[in-house]
Amino acid sequence: MVLQPPFKTESANKNSRTINWPEGVTPKAPEGFTVTRFADKLDNPRWTYVAPNGDYFVAEAGTRKSANQITLLRDTDKDGKVDERYVFINNLNRNFGMLVLGNHFYIANTDGVYRYPYKAGDIKLEGTGEKIVSLYAGGYNNHWTRNIITNKKGDKIYITVGSASNVGEHGMDAEKGRALVYEANPDGTDLKIYASGLRNPVGLDWNPVTGELWTAVNERDGLGDEIVPDYATSVKRGGWYGWPFSYYGKVKDPRWAADPHEDMVKKSIVPDVPLGPHTASLGLVFYKTGNFPSKYKNGAFIGQHGSWNRSKLSGYKVVFIPFEKGKPKPAIDFLTGFIASDEKSEVYGRPVGVAVATDGSLLVNDDSAGIIWKVSAK
Repeated sequence: MVLQPPFKTESANKNSRTINWPEGVTPKAPEGFTVTRFADKLDNPRWTYVAPNGDYFVAEAGTRKSANQITLLRDTDKDGKVDERYVFINNLNRNFGMLVLGNHFYIANTDGVYRYPYKAGDIKLEGTGEKIVSLYAGGYNNHWTRNIITNKKGDKIYITVGSASNVGEHGMDAEKGRALVYEANPDGTDLKIYASGLRNPVGLDWNPVTGELWTAVNERDGLGDEIVPDYATSVKRGGWYGWPFSYYGKVKDPRWAADPHEDMVKKSIVPDVPLGPHTASLGLVFYKTGNFPSKYKNGAFIGQHGSWNRSKLSGYKVVFIPFEKGKPKPAIDFLTGFIASDEKSEVYGRPVGVAVATDGSLLVNDDSAGIIWKVSAK
């Protein structure tokens, strides 16, 4: 991939403004799919976790204003609509990732990972939980999200932590424990860096064919309209992905010209799939089972929350990465229609989290509109 030189265009600032979805209007999916509201009237529903028993847990949290709670949703009669809704837990600290493992429910708050006693079917968590991993929560808190998943054996957990700055402008001491993926035992012991140099890794999932860990990464700002591309990539154990000294592998960031860290640049890994500049690609889920057409099997859906550092809006959609024998192809648009007017910088919503429902439909968290959309094959 050939990248545009840095500073070819000025660094733009174009924040979007969310307006209401018009009556009867939904995001647009390809032919053969229908889009409906699975749940609405949520308070910044950033992420959805589908528990092994089919319960849906929604993290309601945000950057500036945060509900700091998890809502439990149930579709008890399996008609594709939410029948039951409970406040599962509140008074959290910018909560995001969730996980059921054994007899515990894990919550990744911005300051650490907590686990609570839990059994399938519980509608409320009690107590304050046990903090098993402490995480640094200061700095550039737009990168407050902490995701968590487990492996197939259930004997390890993996935790994402975004950077404390755009490009290390506060010094690298402020980046200790940031811009990386951790690995630990389920009780938080034996905490290790699994991979680093990832500016803001958020979505995590396992490639169902190769078994590789994958993540979606929100890259840096300030170099112009067309760079740096966000990306989805396999995450190699011990891998270094360049941030903040280089981007897209070994392309040096000019803001580190006085101290280029040549040794770090040389070992930087080129990510697998570029996803466009400033798209805020955050959500990621592999489509492993369900009734979508066969071309979607084992591919990955990516939620793009949308740009602010670009003169023309980018992102604000869900894209799909087809895979063939475990290897990715270029991303294509899947769910669009979120931008109301580029000229007015108005959007109907901002897609972020993506998850696969128990019936094989795709759930898309539209956090700014307070809606979870459901995309079903006809």
